[in-house]
Amino acid sequence: MAKKKVIKQIDLIKFYMDYVLTHDKKPKSVYAFAKDNNFEEQKFYEFFNSFELLEQSIFKVFFDNTINVLHKSEDYHSFDSRNKLLSFYFTFFEILTANRSYVIHALKSDKNQLKSLKTLSVLRKSFTSYVSELDIKTIDLKQEKLEKIKNKSLTESAWFQLLMTLKFWMDDTSPSFEKTDIFIEKSVQTSFDLIDTTPFKSLFDFGKFIYKEKFKMDL
Repeated sequence: MAKKKVIKQIDLIKFYMDYVLTHDKKPKSVYAFAKDNNFEEQKFYEFFNSFELLEQSIFKVFFDNTINVLHKSEDYHSFDSRNKLLSFYFTFFEILTANRSYVIHALKSDKNQLKSLKTLSVLRKSFTSYVSELDIKTIDLKQEKLEKIKNKSLTESAWFQLLMTLKFWMDDTSPSFEKTDIFIEKSVQTSFDLIDTTPFKSLFDFGKFIYKEKFKMDL
């Protein structure tokens, strides 16, 4: 009998992604998944209690890898909030592109939009926390309750913007996803201009771009 492997969380993620892409479906059971990859079933439950939680953690890994790359850059630490967010987007979507086949499968294989959003729930929590720590300058409302509402609106808007960008990238057929790069630049520029209450030129420019690409949100 072959000796069981020493398994880490990242190993389970790699095994799962490989299985899904090879078979175009989830494993039938944790037992079968463990047997196919020569590890004890109980090792799976040390890290996850279901395949659904494993799927959610994959997008968290993409996020964590993005943050690790950014923090290794000396330039990143000197950026203002706008350029930090731009750097996040470009790095995050580079990582998504390296794993595009899995991302497309995970988010498009199920037509249930709520299920797709659930798959991104752990990413959402990490991303909105990241945005809240960017210290994005906004109008001081000078009232605690209003400030909380404003900050919540800011993070929720940022999350919706990330979903829009993700949808655009998934549908992008341009070489090297060049149109997604343009979308990122214009959307981040527009969102910060709106915060700065100088929106008109960027908003008009971004609107023309969306209309031209016939963008439709259905994620």
